[in-house]
Amino acid sequence: MVTARQRRRVVEHLKSRNVSERRACRLVGFSRSAIWRRLKGRDDGRLRAQLKSLAEQYPRYGCPTLHDMLKAEGLVINYKRTQRIYCEEALQVRTKKRKKLNRPRVPLPVPDGLNERWSVDFVSDQLANGRRFRVFNVVDDFSRECILQVVDFSIGGHRLTRELEQLGEYRQLPKRIVLDNGPELTSKAMFFWSKRTGVKLHFIQPGKPTQNAFVESFNGKFREYCLDQHWFASLDEARSVIEDWRQHYNHVRPHRSLGKKPPAVFASEAA
Repeated sequence: MVTARQRRRVVEHLKSRNVSERRACRLVGFSRSAIWRRLKGRDDGRLRAQLKSLAEQYPRYGCPTLHDMLKAEGLVINYKRTQRIYCEEALQVRTKKRKKLNRPRVPLPVPDGLNERWSVDFVSDQLANGRRFRVFNVVDDFSRECILQVVDFSIGGHRLTRELEQLGEYRQLPKRIVLDNGPELTSKAMFFWSKRTGVKLHFIQPGKPTQNAFVESFNGKFREYCLDQHWFASLDEARSVIEDWRQHYNHVRPHRSLGKKPPAVFASEAA
């Protein structure tokens, strides 16, 4: 479909070739009054302000993610419009170039439903005083939800089983949990918990983190968008900030592998 703007350009081109305006409009099928009418630019003020606000609030989010968030708010439809304003405001995220190794990709099968398979892993960080703490992440591989994050200085096998027991009180335990060979995860406490609940523990091969790709992908986002953006003064502050980010990740942030829906929204629709 030819737009009015395109017709105007054709008329201007014909006029530059010594064709009268009346004849050019007749050839193109365009009204002469429309030629004289000044074009009104689109008001991008509200969209521009919200885009800058989101980029300031989430400085590691790129243009596609910010566009999906704006689209969910009903402020924009066309991605090119968001990209234009994004570039005009110089909001591009600078990333370090890394050397990529050519490895054969083996796709990890996606479960068919909720609570069919979970993935777990640890992430470490430190407080402002230099003391290190750990975060135990639990991800549902089907919905990509982060269903649990345990933040503490030390997290042993017995602590893990207690947290998983409490999680099982309001959420169905999975058929299988994918995990690495860390000492907490291979402990007797985890073994007896698995035997008691019937949850199968699937250990990946040592040195093969790609076999636990779902939680590894989540860990990367968690570190880039949360841990690297904050300086924690205390463990309580770290717990509060991490929990707020988890709620944002599950309920607000669009996930491209889920049709650009937040994990919690995708899970509620699939339930």
